[in-house]
Amino acid sequence: MHDTGEVADRRAAVCVIGAGASGLAAIKNLREHGFAVDCYERETSVGGAWNWRHHRSPVYAGTRLVTSRARTEFPDFPMPDTWPDYPDHTRLLSYLERYCEHFGLAEHIWFGTEVVSVVPAGDGSWDVTTQSPGGGASHTQRYAAVVVANGHNWAPYLPEFPGADSYRGRLIHAAMCKDPAQLRGRRVLIVGGGNTGCDLAVAGAQHAAEVWHSTRRGHWYGPRYLAGRPVDQVQARLLRRRVPSPLRRWLYRRALRLVVGDLTRHGVAPPPHRPDLGHPVRNGQLAEYLHDGRIVAVPDIARFDAVGVTLADGRHIEPDLVVAATGYRPQFEFLAPELLDTDAEGRPDLHLHAFARQHPTLAVVGLLEPDAGLLPLAHWQSVAVARWLRLYATDRARAAQVQRRESTRAPRGWSGRRAGPAPRDWFAVESTRYLRALEDLLTRLEPA
Repeated sequence: MHDTGEVADRRAAVCVIGAGASGLAAIKNLREHGFAVDCYERETSVGGAWNWRHHRSPVYAGTRLVTSRARTEFPDFPMPDTWPDYPDHTRLLSYLERYCEHFGLAEHIWFGTEVVSVVPAGDGSWDVTTQSPGGGASHTQRYAAVVVANGHNWAPYLPEFPGADSYRGRLIHAAMCKDPAQLRGRRVLIVGGGNTGCDLAVAGAQHAAEVWHSTRRGHWYGPRYLAGRPVDQVQARLLRRRVPSPLRRWLYRRALRLVVGDLTRHGVAPPPHRPDLGHPVRNGQLAEYLHDGRIVAVPDIARFDAVGVTLADGRHIEPDLVVAATGYRPQFEFLAPELLDTDAEGRPDLHLHAFARQHPTLAVVGLLEPDAGLLPLAHWQSVAVARWLRLYATDRARAAQVQRRESTRAPRGWSGRRAGPAPRDWFAVESTRYLRALEDLLTRLEPA
């Protein structure tokens, strides 16, 4: 890597890293708060994870939203009313492209440009070094602040399964499974009980010769509709009517008993948590295929051997393809771990999963796993970041006062959901509580 050694000072401008949904929201809201913005995107177009042409995209052919359109759209840019309740990935990409065009964001984006280093430069500013993804000359520019929006679903996490090196079949991460044709006619083991694992198990039931679905622990497998309405809209209506949480949980359990039935009789482990504490899994077809035997539920993998897999209960199965839907780990390759107070497992410690505790001019947008759509939360996150940076630039004494007060707020006050061991659980939030916490912060950031 060749660096010219010169640092171009962009003064009060803000650097945004990534032009996916969260990055686009950050550009828009920073611009609306008067900031000059340079956004760097390693790909040649917008969309991030939702652009399946991008090398790092986890999207596969059948991907659809698991949150409804009304609960996913940006608050200031609605999706078309003619769209289905749960749009597919192609519609969501077109939505993000139109969002970019409508707000004139492309002129602030440097496409085909990868951020390779972000280092403190004193007095809250940052030196950002970029280059083309294939290498070549690098360039460094100085910014007043940095907003990271590089996503957290692009670096596949593949556990070290005992004996996997001896397995003569094929073991891949779900990120490599882009088309159901890859499953056609094969004996497939899907590993992972999240939405991706369930979707692939359903695809296996439709295309594979045989499909097993392995999970380490139980999940609440819910339908996408209740009483003909998207389930997240039903839940939101109950919240608006201030139905007490114990009653909401009882109603949801009752609905699952009626709609989904008892899956434990098919070997599915009972969930160890309340429905509102785990990551929501919504797949109406999974239960149907479990009931009719097209999907066989099995426990965790104990070990691989040359011809197959021994399960935790001692059974031995012989798939010729194993797809690990085991999630992704957040990666910030351009940042030293201590800048985000990252622990040994790679988990950053950020207030509201957004604000770096030791660096007031460094923030992350979109690092969330909510129980509803991410886009509204990313919008209000980026509004909060923009207002915080504006306050920091104009009144540092008051900004320090707000920061001290906010730093004492316990995570349970804005999360509402239990963080589990999986990386996706690290950033779990209950959308309503999280938005209330953001609203409270925005109030404190109002001009005095």
